[in-house]
Amino acid sequence: MSAETRTRAPRNASRTAVEKQKAATETAQSPMAGSGSVDSRIAAENPETLRELYREMLFVRRFEERTSQSYQQAQIGGYCHLNLGEEATVVGLGAAMRPTDYLFTNYREHGYALVKGIEPGRVMAELYGRSTGTSKGWGGSMHLYDTATRLLGGYGIVGGQLPPAVGAALAIDYRGDEDVVVCQMGEGTTNIGAFHESLNIAALWTLPIVFLVVNNQTGMGTTVEQSSAEPDLWKRADSYRIRGERVDGTDVLAVRDTARELIETARRERKPALLEAVSHRLKGHSVVDPARYRTTEAVWRGPPQHPRAPGAAPQVGDGGETAPKPPPHED
Repeated sequence: MSAETRTRAPRNASRTAVEKQKAATETAQSPMAGSGSVDSRIAAENPETLRELYREMLFVRRFEERTSQSYQQAQIGGYCHLNLGEEATVVGLGAAMRPTDYLFTNYREHGYALVKGIEPGRVMAELYGRSTGTSKGWGGSMHLYDTATRLLGGYGIVGGQLPPAVGAALAIDYRGDEDVVVCQMGEGTTNIGAFHESLNIAALWTLPIVFLVVNNQTGMGTTVEQSSAEPDLWKRADSYRIRGERVDGTDVLAVRDTARELIETARRERKPALLEAVSHRLKGHSVVDPARYRTTEAVWRGPPQHPRAPGAAPQVGDGGETAPKPPPHED
């Protein structure tokens, strides 16, 4: 496809993955014993694949819970941000990437380090400041780094990972390699200059990069609606005439399938893309944030409180339809 053809692409060509998924679910469902009708995607999956995805989500959850406990016991120092509630997005992305693909992240990256293949002991050692950690104990929670698995940060500055990620994609394109760069960020990053500059360069130079915005709906203590004139963040791709998608970040299969499609397109056709995964943060911005700006009811209205196997029915206490009434909020 010529550059002239690319620049004439329709600005509204993007369609959210949520809409596609909803349409597919409404028109094609398959029965499964003991659970009634389920999404046809579940029935088509290898059961062992589903179990493995669940194991990974649960492992990320348990790792982060232990991290939180150790931090509150003063065994971990510095700042510490957790992936609690974002496990499906983390694991879905990991399943979509090849081992040779590069990943740049923000400071909420423990789960991404695990799914990228770094040994859990090395990740935890870094959090504890040990020399056996991924950054020899000098980086801590916000600066995990490992060239062997191609996790290139852990960036503590909001948006700091975007320009280097675009640079890595440029190097891949220059060398003619088949690798792809995935650049993960939070929704708050979409309002800074480096976000727009990076997407602009990636679009102009047709670089093999996918920008993943994990929209957990609260940038520190501010909602997306209060901070962004356009809260549908995937639509920002239209400004640069690249593909934009929105996906349910609590659906591990939806994240995996949509991310894989965008990554493979970037690999084959050198077309950058923007993926917004609508997720949910169960705790505060960091371990020390009590999140008093959110009511208990608001947290309970989010996704299940515990990772659930794809297709499983809601259970009591996990935030599903059969969950008990939440306790009253205390200011």
